[in-house]
Order: sequence, then structure tokens, then C-alpha cells
Amino acid sequence: MPEKRTKPRFDVCLDVRWQASAAHYNVRIADISEGGCYVDTILEATKGETLFLKIMMIDGGWIEVEGVVAHHSPRLGFGVRFVNLSYEQSKPIRALIARFRSDEAQTETLCHVEKIGISCHEIR
Repeated sequence: MPEKRTKPRFDVCLDVRWQASAAHYNVRIADISEGGCYVDTILEATKGETLFLKIMMIDGGWIEVEGVVAHHSPRLGFGVRFVNLSYEQSKPIRALIARFRSDEAQTETLCHVEKIGISCHEIR
């Protein structure tokens, strides 16, 4: 299947409250982008289903987003495409991604330094 994502995703482990049509579930997000996320769960979702996620960000704050199930892998999880995302909702997601991009760039620099034989430690 060809890749349909338009934005890069970053591995995360974020707690989520998922509101489906008839129930609420506590699940986790395994990766996130500006356009969506992957919900890691054995629970079932239907492709095309609209759902609401309340995501706990790494600073402890919560954001609420609306999404549509883009694909589902039974007993593994499902991909969500964010819809109707306001600027205020997207702002913490973009900040989180910027942090990952910064960490990724720092790691690439550290790997490059290690390749030329200089000993270094990851700084966080």
C-alpha cells in the first residue's frame, strides 16, 4: 500500500482518552504528526469513524482533537487523521513536533561526531 501521509510522524508515548460513540477508553498514542496519530490499542475502530481524543501532552496539559479513523489493524491499533483542528489545538502539537525535530537534529550531530572518533555523551 502506498504511503499516504503528508507530514512526518514522531514516536511518542502519550496517554489519551478516546471518546467513541458509546463509550470512553484510556489508550496510548504511539506516534504523532501535525496531520494525525497512531492509537496503540487492541480495541476496535471502524475506518471512517469520527472520534474525539483528549491527549495528555508531555507538559501535563491536555488538548482535545477530532479525528477520523484512516486505517485499522485488528488487535494492534488504528491511524487517525485530525480534522477541524483549530490553531489553538494545533499549537501544542506543533511545539511537541518541533521539540522532536530539535532532538533528532541533536542526535544526528552526535552520531556524526561519534563517526569521526570523538567521544561524547548525549546531552538532554
